[in-house]
Amino acid sequence: MLVVFGIVLLALALFITAPVPIDVTAIAVMVALIVLEPWTGIGPADGVSGFASSATITVLMMFVLSEGIRKTGLVQIVSARISAFAGDDERKLLGSIIGVSGLSSGFINNTPVVAIMIPMASDLARRVTVSPSRFMIPLSFASMMGGMLTLIGTSTNILASDVSARLIGRPFSMFEFTSLGALVLVVGSLYLLVAAPRLLPDRLPAEGELTEEFEMADYLTEVVVREDSPFVGRTVREAIEGEEFEFDLVQLVRDGEVFGEPLAQKTIRPGDVLVVRTGRDTVVDIIDVEGVDLLPHVAFTDADLAADGADRTERGTEQDLVEVMIPPDSSLVGETLSSANFRDRYDATVLALRRGPTVLHRRMDHVELRGGDTLLVQASRGSIERLGANRDFVVGSEVARAEYRRSKLPIALAIVAAVVAVAALDLYPILVTSMAGAVAMVATGVLRPTELYDAIDWSVIFMLAGLIPLGMAMERTGAAAFLAGHVVANTTAFDAVVVLGVFYLFTALITNVVSNNASVVLMIPVAVDAANRIGANEFSFVLAVTFAASSAMLTPIGYQTNLMVYAPGGYRFADFARVGAPLQLILAVVTTLGIALIWGV
Repeated sequence: MLVVFGIVLLALALFITAPVPIDVTAIAVMVALIVLEPWTGIGPADGVSGFASSATITVLMMFVLSEGIRKTGLVQIVSARISAFAGDDERKLLGSIIGVSGLSSGFINNTPVVAIMIPMASDLARRVTVSPSRFMIPLSFASMMGGMLTLIGTSTNILASDVSARLIGRPFSMFEFTSLGALVLVVGSLYLLVAAPRLLPDRLPAEGELTEEFEMADYLTEVVVREDSPFVGRTVREAIEGEEFEFDLVQLVRDGEVFGEPLAQKTIRPGDVLVVRTGRDTVVDIIDVEGVDLLPHVAFTDADLAADGADRTERGTEQDLVEVMIPPDSSLVGETLSSANFRDRYDATVLALRRGPTVLHRRMDHVELRGGDTLLVQASRGSIERLGANRDFVVGSEVARAEYRRSKLPIALAIVAAVVAVAALDLYPILVTSMAGAVAMVATGVLRPTELYDAIDWSVIFMLAGLIPLGMAMERTGAAAFLAGHVVANTTAFDAVVVLGVFYLFTALITNVVSNNASVVLMIPVAVDAANRIGANEFSFVLAVTFAASSAMLTPIGYQTNLMVYAPGGYRFADFARVGAPLQLILAVVTTLGIALIWGV
């Protein structure tokens, strides 16, 4: 038991500090459990059983189904109707965003829902001259609450169902807790509509340009190349790589024509005007050494960096300026712009990097990228569309129009409806119907075979597979019973409903600093044992932990969607607690009383 506790504490420390990705930590936990079998009770077969778990396979298939819906452009269609319905009414827009995010997340994985809705919400905010900060946290919180509408709403629900089936022989049905989930969504949505506008500060300007938001005024400069400059006759790549100074060439102006990316192979000529991203001190050094003259300071606008409208044809390569967010599951997390060869690989120039409220302009090439980072990118329209189609990025503007398979929308909806209906009627388990649905998505052409593997968030799959044996070890070694005994011993004077609420609150707190799936694996065995000791309803305690695990509303790191909206909203760390703490307490009361009334304690 002590060995298992040691592994749990080490895992929690690694989850919180994140020196390595959480899926790597989960696999390390699995290896430790197997190696220490005499003390953990987990042999090789049990250790790798998570990969064959019905929960893991079901979650994998749900990623495929969600991707099929995403490829049809359903959320974009709904978003366009939101815009038409709400007009310029901020309250209507906020309500529509909350409604679409919440309801969609009951049937589609909430991460792609939020990824699709971030640019829509950002564009709508700017259209009605409202700060995007007013919409982003409500968007994330609504997606979390909506995930509790059905069994397939989140991977956490599916994992909890698997653990519940193993411990008490009762898995969740498709709509097992829909009534409670709907109550939570309605109460939470009303709170967000009333309180969020009052509690959320305007971290980003309502009408500001991107150049202002990213504080570019002191980092963009124009210099003209003299005939005696060593830049002359060299390509842009050679000029940048051959110098010790840190600078980026953003645009090249020649005879009134403006050129943007790709610039690497363009040869520099005398008289060329270079728009350079660097600090003023570096510009002075470049002037002294490289034979270029500094032009009078110009306050650059978005239009200066993105040849717009009729000027496009006259001014050369079409360029746009956009925000590009790095989602938590991006393959670029842990990379740097330099190691990812970002400029040449994507024909795009990064002008600034925003991490929460902090904006970086210097030495960005060697900054390790994190999930939630937002890049200010200048690129051609074609490059931006390619970034928008790449799952490693979320383009923060609807300027990037992906090609959706709109004709396949009825088929995709029919497949998902069939998966849900057959499972709800108990004709076949969700494991079987989700697998059949994934096959149908490919067979009907909604998805191409080559898109299947890219649709899956493999970090979640490996995390589930690695953590499932940890829950088994806690049961077998008595670690769960030990913890439950201490909880019960300290709550003997309280009613079972209060103990239920304690489990909800404790699970909600640890979910804010560790993975929600880890919270379920660790807490459900303890909750079940505690329920047995006080003669309470085991299933009610399982539900309390499950709902709490999807309510990480105090920090931006507690849930993927929180991290996704962190930079696009320009938030500070405490902004999540400002809005989320009251909501967390309200939902603790609503969920606990709801469980007590519907299932009893």
